[in-house]
Amino acid sequence: MDPGASAGRDDRSRLPIAFAAGALVVLLLVAGLILLVHLTGRHGPAAEVKLPFGPAEEAYAERIHFLNIQMARATNFLNQEFTYVAGTISNDGTRTVRALEVTLEFHDPMNQVVLRETERLIGASEQPLDGGQRRPFQVTLDHVPAMWDQQYPSIRVSGLTLE
Repeated sequence: MDPGASAGRDDRSRLPIAFAAGALVVLLLVAGLILLVHLTGRHGPAAEVKLPFGPAEEAYAERIHFLNIQMARATNFLNQEFTYVAGTISNDGTRTVRALEVTLEFHDPMNQVVLRETERLIGASEQPLDGGQRRPFQVTLDHVPAMWDQQYPSIRVSGLTLE
């Protein structure tokens, strides 16, 4: 009997087992991905409740200022471009800010809004901003339209939780 022929039969008899094991691994990965998408879809950032902005919050918003605004652009290793808007939040009032949401608007040369983004600068998991305090902030945007006028965006308070 030829020893090479025996080894060939052993390899062929292991092929269905290896195929089944590979299919099981792929099935487990797909099931894990579906579970991950399902869980993050329910509890992700999109599920955040919009902050209140009634007359009391609107009146206090005049005491919140954005200072030393700076912008930068960067490209990651996948050649995706990101725009960073950074600066300092100043609470010039006497109340404590528990949560703060802002709307950034980028305009074109005709002063039309080409991008409007709402971002939470102070969230439930962060330290509140007491009256008279300042804190740095940074917002990362993954796409600013090419027709943008290259000016700093307008930043306005659009949601506020006060103490």
